[in-house]
Amino acid sequence: MGRQSFPLNFDSASGYRDLVAEAHKRIVLFGVAGYRALPVSDLPNVDFPTIQANAGLPGASPETMAASVATPLERQFSTIPGLDSMTSTSSRWSTSITLQFTLDRDLDAAAQDVQSAISASLRRLPPGMPTPPTFRKVNPADMPILLFRSRRWTTTPRR
Repeated sequence: MGRQSFPLNFDSASGYRDLVAEAHKRIVLFGVAGYRALPVSDLPNVDFPTIQANAGLPGASPETMAASVATPLERQFSTIPGLDSMTSTSSRWSTSITLQFTLDRDLDAAAQDVQSAISASLRRLPPGMPTPPTFRKVNPADMPILLFRSRRWTTTPRR
């Protein structure tokens, strides 16, 4: 058996190193160019049909808001077709109900249904409410990831 010959004839090992280095450069270059050309975003752009309803009752505790304001509204909202999830938060003097609908639900039609549900629940709400509940269309992707709240604690000056 004789000695095998390679198609590329280099005089020394440095020739092979140069070939490997050049191939490596081209692979990296094409990889970076291909990665930058990918049409994939970090987060998909999906707009969930979401509506937030708010109601206020001056002087009411969170328990009162949950029992006398949020519960009647939630019962009425639960009859809306295409409702996927409902979350409510009651605090002192106010309640907030977030309604998320299925992706195939038209947001404008859902808003009309929410307005009808609010109108239908008005007779079940406390009579002391200064204004009827309101609603607005929201996009959950526009919500901040982290909120900071600062509060300045003051003390009475020494005399």
